[in-house]
Amino acid sequence: MKIPSYQQNLLSDTQRLTAFYEAINEKSRGIVYDLGTGSGVFSSWASPLASFVYAVEKDHPTAKFAQKNLKSFKNITIKINDARNITFNEKADLIICEMMDTALIDEEQVPVLNSVRKYLKKNGDIIPCAVFNGLEAIYLKNNHPIYQEDESAQYELRSKLVIYDTIDFKKHIKENVKYQITIPINTAGTVSGIKITTFTLLTPQLICGPTPMLNPPLLIPTNQLNMKKGENIIVNLEYTMGGGLDTLRASIKRFP
Repeated sequence: MKIPSYQQNLLSDTQRLTAFYEAINEKSRGIVYDLGTGSGVFSSWASPLASFVYAVEKDHPTAKFAQKNLKSFKNITIKINDARNITFNEKADLIICEMMDTALIDEEQVPVLNSVRKYLKKNGDIIPCAVFNGLEAIYLKNNHPIYQEDESAQYELRSKLVIYDTIDFKKHIKENVKYQITIPINTAGTVSGIKITTFTLLTPQLICGPTPMLNPPLLIPTNQLNMKKGENIIVNLEYTMGGGLDTLRASIKRFP
């Protein structure tokens, strides 16, 4: 069976894999859920340390690929379903869920965890355990959101990074969000967009910055303002976590 191209890209991101391997090796025990298992690599890492692993994948071709990869592991079962539709009979000591995207907008991490978190034991863990999001003002020529995955995304920075949100995956997360963020401008020129960078906390002691397949920075166009160094802008930003980029709205205004 040929490996799906998206899964091949995930498995080629060594920085992402190394971070998750370290976290899974530290936290795996008892009952483990691997939600959105993909190729099954995270389940295979958890298996030697767990009593049982429930690997969940809703995409049928991907799930079949995982079944082939995991057939020799006697303590792993694969459920081909949306994790939100499953009633788990055993509570988890660990939930692995990497349905991640920058600012958690375009993947299902938040709605899935909001649904499945009730099956986590009180002393259980989640990998990743949290993210925090940062924002910078930029000059951007693009007129649509674009991920900074390579050098094709051209922009110029107009500010330093401002952290605007921290999200703890063990707590219920509001999916529809609105922010007003004040950004000091430190480079004069036109501001016509924002850059969102998401940093992933795999465990409380292990942080992973953006990688090619884990939350590459997101560049978002806004209206334009000509700004001087030392002036401030307010960014009005809203989106639905798990709702997709079509829910994204961003605009800027001078402050004061």
